[in-house]
Amino acid sequence: MFRLNDLILLIVIFSSMLGGILLPAWASVFRPYPVYLMMLFLFLSFLSISMGDIRDTLRHHAPTLIWLSFLKLILVPLAVYLIFKAVYPSYATAALLLTGISTGVVAPFISTLVNANAHLVLVMVVISSLLVPFTLPALVEVLLGRTIEISLTGMMRTLCMVIFVPILAVETLRRVAPAALESIHRRRFPISLAIFAIINLGVFSGYSEFFFQNPATILEATCVAIALGGIYLVVGLFILWRAPVEDRIASAIILGNMNNVLVIVLASQFFGPLEPTVAAMYMIPFFGLILPLRGYSRLAK
Repeated sequence: MFRLNDLILLIVIFSSMLGGILLPAWASVFRPYPVYLMMLFLFLSFLSISMGDIRDTLRHHAPTLIWLSFLKLILVPLAVYLIFKAVYPSYATAALLLTGISTGVVAPFISTLVNANAHLVLVMVVISSLLVPFTLPALVEVLLGRTIEISLTGMMRTLCMVIFVPILAVETLRRVAPAALESIHRRRFPISLAIFAIINLGVFSGYSEFFFQNPATILEATCVAIALGGIYLVVGLFILWRAPVEDRIASAIILGNMNNVLVIVLASQFFGPLEPTVAAMYMIPFFGLILPLRGYSRLAK
């Protein structure tokens, strides 16, 4: 169940997180690039998925996609917020933001590692990214009584760039340079490792001072992030209980591999230090979910 690539992935992830904390001045040069790295991740995810696959997914899984969209963007964020409000109120806002954000562009890549339905995950990345500029501010206003003054036009423009530019790039290369595309596909794993490392270095370099000044808070935020990861895993596997194994794993990825980098950006702008810290520490369960999902895949089959 545990492969050499898994060990390499975990070493790269945690060493880059530590590098960002211990060498913030050096690692800070990577802070401006998360959007472009997310685009590159989606490009890599599209390498093994054709537009025909996406059309088939929309045609044959429409009820499932509607149900997952409602769960992902409305029902599960509301339920998680109310649970944390009752048992751990200081982290209720952080839980709401993480749970209610769109599925991350890294999720299709994660789905290829655990034998999930990558087409379902990819379509949910697009759907949730297009809807979240409307759903998350509404949840924040209703539940917290606060208005996030997000430029919907600006966010939509950014999300469209992140999603559709990689799609067009892959489709163009399929027609004009298929050999180059195949060469990139063969090297997808080391390229992905490099992207993971750069993202972590940039993200955690911004929290280095906070780490050393508030170690107890960091530990607490890490425990909250891991608890949230467990909730997403269990809920994701059971909401499509009668579906094929690949779809069940896909629903867990849709919930658990969210766009936490975007939460860091939004929370840093509109909330205190606790919310972006939890989002940053969610990097641990974000990648840690790979192992239980792979184990579940093999046991269920």
